[in-house]
Formats: sequence, C-alpha cells, structure tokens
Amino acid sequence: MSRIVTMIFMTVLLVFGSFSTASAASSVFTMKGNTSSKTVALTFDDGSDGTNISSILNVLDRENVTATFFLTGSGAKKHPSSIRSITRAGHEIANHSYSHPDFTTISSSQMRNELSRTESAVESITGQSLSPIFRAPFGAVNSRVLNTVGNAGYTHTIHWDIDTLDWKGYSSSRIYDRIMSNVQPGSIILMHTGAGASGTTKAISRAIPALKQKGYSFTTVSQLLGTTTASTHRVQAGDTLYSLARRYGTTVDALMKNNNISDARMLRIGQVLHLSGSGNGTVDPPASQTSYTIKRGDTLYSIARRYNVSVSNLASHNNISNPAYIRTGQVLKIPGTAQVSKTHTVKSGDTMYRIALNNRVTVSALAAANSISSPYIIYPGQVLNIPR
Repeated sequence: MSRIVTMIFMTVLLVFGSFSTASAASSVFTMKGNTSSKTVALTFDDGSDGTNISSILNVLDRENVTATFFLTGSGAKKHPSSIRSITRAGHEIANHSYSHPDFTTISSSQMRNELSRTESAVESITGQSLSPIFRAPFGAVNSRVLNTVGNAGYTHTIHWDIDTLDWKGYSSSRIYDRIMSNVQPGSIILMHTGAGASGTTKAISRAIPALKQKGYSFTTVSQLLGTTTASTHRVQAGDTLYSLARRYGTTVDALMKNNNISDARMLRIGQVLHLSGSGNGTVDPPASQTSYTIKRGDTLYSIARRYNVSVSNLASHNNISNPAYIRTGQVLKIPGTAQVSKTHTVKSGDTMYRIALNNRVTVSALAAANSISSPYIIYPGQVLNIPR
C-alpha cells in the first residue's frame, strides 16, 4: 500500500526541492516535521479490514501514546466500531480517500468525490471532521493532486520519512529495525492496520519504549505541524470533556469556557462543541485519587486516559472481563496511584517476581505502577518504576 512510483517521487522532489515541507497551490506536502526536538508522529493507514486496530490501540493505551490514523471511507463502513474506538481513545483521524485509488490517475472530480464520501462516512460514525489532514493512497502526488485536495479543504498532504513496509508482512524485528535505524526529530512513521501488517503491533510494543529511552516523545501529525484539525466537534456516545480535550490538545476548562458549560459532566449526544480559541494547553489529569464513580457517557478508554493508566490494567484491577460493560454509578479502583521512589532497568534473566522480591514490593503493585497487563512481558532495557 505504500509503493511510490519513481516518476512521481522525482517530480515531487523537483517541484518541492526539499525532503521536509513545501507548498503547492492550496496544499502543503510534508514528509517530516520541521523541528529539532525529539518528537515523532506514529501514523497508521487503515484499509478495508482493520484487523489490527484493537491490538494497536491496546499498545498505544498501555504506553500512553497518541497517534494519527488515516482512514478510508470503505474501511470505516466495514468496521465502524473500530473507528469509534480510535476517536474515543483520543487519537487523531485524517482522510485517506474512500476506495484507495492512485490520485494521479483519476480526475479532479473523482478526487473530490473520494474525499467527500470519506468525510461523510467517518463523520456519521464519529461526529468528527477529517480535514485539513490528508494522505494520498500509495503516497502518489503531483501538482494537480495537491491543488485539488487543497481546494477541497485539505491544506496538508502528509507523506512520511520512515516507511516500515509492514504491509509486506515483514517480521516485527524488521519493522522495529527500520524505525530505530531511521528515526530523527520530526519523523513521521508510516504503518498499517490491516491483516497483512501482522508484525506491526509487536514492533511498536518494542519501538515505543525504546524511543522513549532515547528521549523521544510522541505526538499527532497536526500537533507536530502546529495545525488545528477541526473547529467543531459533534458529541457522540461515550465522549467526555476530558477525552475531547486530550484529543484536540486543549484543556477541559478551555472547552467549558468556550461553550458556556457549567458542569463538565453534562454533555448530550449531538451537541456541537466549538474548539476554536480553546488553545493548545497541556491537558492535566485530575488530582490523584484511588477510586472513580462512573458517570453517564464514560468509557473505560476515557477513564484510563484521564488517570494515565491502561485500559487493560484498569479492567484487571476491577475484575472487569469485558471493557464495554461498565455501568453508571459503578465505583472503580484506580491502579498505579502508588508513589514511585526509584527505578530499575530490566536486565537479561530478570523476572517480575525477582524484581518485586528484591525491592520488597508485590508483583501486582509493580505491574500496576508500570501499567503492565501481563507480568510475563518485560524486556531487557525496560525501565520500571518501583512503588513505595
């Protein structure tokens, strides 16, 4: 899915003269962020099957990382619940066409139709617009494509500087190596959600911690570029002000003030929230506490994001077998609230039991402090927080 026709690629280089960011007509073609800070954007192209969306979301949730998903309209129609899971988890979504044609081979009218059909399909599922971010199928662009999509409201056409080629069925180790060998400040990393990309989930479960060790942080494409992806949001079932604030890079207080909301719990499905003027403030989680009473519209995703813990950890801590089944008024215990006094770097041969024993803590407390869903999955070089 990520092939680039050599002639097209050379045309792009000749037109834009840079591997970074350049403009043509109404659109901006971007291969990486223009930054010296160690920040990268993980991006996932979603096609017709979306097989690995759930497992990818689980890793992102566990690592508390936000990513950008480029959606096709046909895929959204086939797995709408997975698309809702992406937005409810606070990730960014963008347009990747409806049927994934090579835009350089179709008419401008057909391009506009591909964009608008996808916009309509996804907005009906999520209540969220996909503009102004677009990624061309196969990465194939020319000046006519950029002019057309730009005039359709997609001011940024996103390419990549790291192609994992995961869609070829590469092993997780090979995908991991392609990321780690090529990463640099501002990198935009291309991956896929489909069944063909079978090594992707395991690769990012290794790459994200490894990149953190090297001092990298993770952001969405729009945040990397300093753009705003939407001016309004139509509230969907499961939305909370906190999850929306996180998604749009603002604060709950700013959203409340901008929409004259006096009670953060009182949102209604279909309500249109204004995002402009909300700012790009850091979303602070609520004050530390050990329990939370579920309110109408809450989901485990939104609660986990709010308290900076993983969904799997929150579910296991409360003996919840199905994260979709929670009820209003239910009191959840919040894991991982213990204070951290020191850290331990995992070495070859270490086990959670041995580390817990040496530090006089329980395995469950150690797992909770590090949002580890399975005590069997640790790896050399991983830094564990040791709770008091």
